[in-house]
Amino acid sequence: MGTLRQNRIEKVIQEEVAKLFQREARTICLGAMVTPTVVRITPDLSLARVFVSIFAGPTKEEVISSILLNKSKIKGEIGKSLKNMKKIPELDFKIDDSLDYAMEIDKLLKK
Repeated sequence: MGTLRQNRIEKVIQEEVAKLFQREARTICLGAMVTPTVVRITPDLSLARVFVSIFAGPTKEEVISSILLNKSKIKGEIGKSLKNMKKIPELDFKIDDSLDYAMEIDKLLKK
């Protein structure tokens, strides 16, 4: 759990990434439904890890590679909403596999 400032920045980044993924679903997300689930920012505010859930469409690997190719465009859009920060944090996108993990545990418990 971070400081109040970290939490606010994480929330803004998550909201802006979600909006961008909705607007640019065809180009950035290759038509897949992508949702940022969790954002964690380092204490020095230099790196933000964005965990995304990917549903429908192409494989998760194709979608995450497309997102990584468009990382600078995403950072630029986020920079517009974080305009009072000196430096916009670098973005690191990861696939959030917690839903797959929960379904696997559920399947094992039903045995």
